[in-house]
Amino acid sequence: MLFGKSRTYNDPIHGAITLDSNDRTEALLIQLIDTPEFQRLRRIRQLDIAYFTFHGAEGSRFTHSLGVMALTRRAFDTIATKYPYLAIHRTLVLVAALLHDLGHGPYSHASEEVFGSNHETWTLRLLKFRQIAEVLNSFSTELIADLERVFTKKYSVPFIYQLISSQIDCDRLDYLERDSYFTGAKYGQLDLDRILLALRFDPISQNLVIGRKGIVAIEHYLTVRYFMYLQVYNHPKNLAARFLLERIFRRAKLLIATGDHDQIFRDPTMTAWLTQEPQSLTCEEYFASDDTVFTYHMHRWRDSSDRTLADLCRRFLDRDLFRATDISHLDDIQQQESLDSWREKLISQGLDPKYYCGIRVSRTKGYSIYKQGINVQTENGLQDIARLSSLVQAIVQPIQRAWLVHP
Repeated sequence: MLFGKSRTYNDPIHGAITLDSNDRTEALLIQLIDTPEFQRLRRIRQLDIAYFTFHGAEGSRFTHSLGVMALTRRAFDTIATKYPYLAIHRTLVLVAALLHDLGHGPYSHASEEVFGSNHETWTLRLLKFRQIAEVLNSFSTELIADLERVFTKKYSVPFIYQLISSQIDCDRLDYLERDSYFTGAKYGQLDLDRILLALRFDPISQNLVIGRKGIVAIEHYLTVRYFMYLQVYNHPKNLAARFLLERIFRRAKLLIATGDHDQIFRDPTMTAWLTQEPQSLTCEEYFASDDTVFTYHMHRWRDSSDRTLADLCRRFLDRDLFRATDISHLDDIQQQESLDSWREKLISQGLDPKYYCGIRVSRTKGYSIYKQGINVQTENGLQDIARLSSLVQAIVQPIQRAWLVHP
């Protein structure tokens, strides 16, 4: 491991993120960043296809991962000054923060919707792959096993994995602030300094908790999250674009399955994705896939002799997207009637309705308790923030909306 040289990343959200190679942990982070496995994240957009709706949403999983590591370092180092015995976990928590999104596939979460893949499963698999595994094992032969415990929330000190994955973690703090910045959604801006000051370690439960004075900052954070899901992540144009992407690969899979190989170009990587379940892919096949590979294939398919595939790819590449019409006010029968009406219109135009219309449902997440909510330190012990805040109580119930997607 090389010592002596530092590394600085000038981040639009967090400013200068400097790693000191004289610090053994931070020298390890530099080595991990330089692996091909981590560099691949430069070629995967953070907000998948949201750039169709918000033209500035061009950031990558690479920049997000660096941001999560930087926030985790700030939060952990501050808390560890008060509880020095936590220092032995510093390497693990910073490496976990850096690598938490290692397993994202092309178009980030969109590929999980299209193919049924799971980036958390692939993160665990890629920890043991090629150079990333060599770097981790050269530091400590126990590090990969500890990372697996963190990512599966089985590590002995819950605080460590909660900094990365919980209701108030550094992953969410970074992506909310970052996504707000790149989409231009001003209501998504957080007071990161106040939130980080509110974070506490509870030595009895060993959990990540909130100080009583930090309730307002956390209320703001939860409200921001609520609005970002409502206005950005579940924007109807994003739903329509994901629908189109899913239909493109559904058609491509059908052409491969029915033997129409001449109508569809594909390299070995795309062949694997179109003919296997995601969990059956090898690490080599998964590692070889990114936004560039998938977009290149759509460019080639635009000239396919298959009329449906060619038209769908043209629509995606030229942003001739479908429309998403809100049908939430209709009951199930009326929604189905609306869909059937569009199917008839499409058939009359010579278009296959399987690929040109459908219903999509979005859920806007408020505050929800899964496994563990956000606990606040009070004179009466730890209490869930929903019991202390009427504002949080108001956003507990998620909003569900139904959309009819059509040309």
